[in-house]
Amino acid sequence: MLERMAITVVPYSPEWPQQFSRIAADLGRSLAGVPVVAIEHVGSTSVPGLAAKPVIDIDVIVRREHVDAAIAALVEAGYTHRGDLGVTDRESMAEPDEPRRNVYVCVEGTLHVRNHLAVRDILRRRPDLRDRYGAVKSALAQNPGLDIGAYLAGKSPVLQEVLAESDLTAAEKDAILRLNTGT
Repeated sequence: MLERMAITVVPYSPEWPQQFSRIAADLGRSLAGVPVVAIEHVGSTSVPGLAAKPVIDIDVIVRREHVDAAIAALVEAGYTHRGDLGVTDRESMAEPDEPRRNVYVCVEGTLHVRNHLAVRDILRRRPDLRDRYGAVKSALAQNPGLDIGAYLAGKSPVLQEVLAESDLTAAEKDAILRLNTGT
């Protein structure tokens, strides 16, 4: 059973892109010896105007053969490797300091990466979907006993609307739905 804890969703902050830029620069220095494809600001804090949990989500995208080197470099920089947390080809790294962030070492081209980038890009260009998504997240956060699994499941219907705008296949959208709803 997932831990129940208050989920905090706050209005968009213009500080989030600045925080990402600082973290990305630090990550770039830490990963200087690793061939990195991209360091992407993903998640709700990457969408101007979107309410979000105040945690910066970052995908460090590498080719499969460089995952171990990226993890080692980030551990050397003070991050803690937490494993894949049930998502294949995505390794979670716990931050060594503030601001709060979720850093993931991701294999290039995987569904996880394509999903994150598609959601971000669609919400950036569709203010109607962005605002609906933000309203759903804010409403869910009003329930103090909600666990993270129920929060993710509660967001899934609007996320499926967002993904309807993407080039993901029906099977890929279904896989994302199953991951988010735990079914």
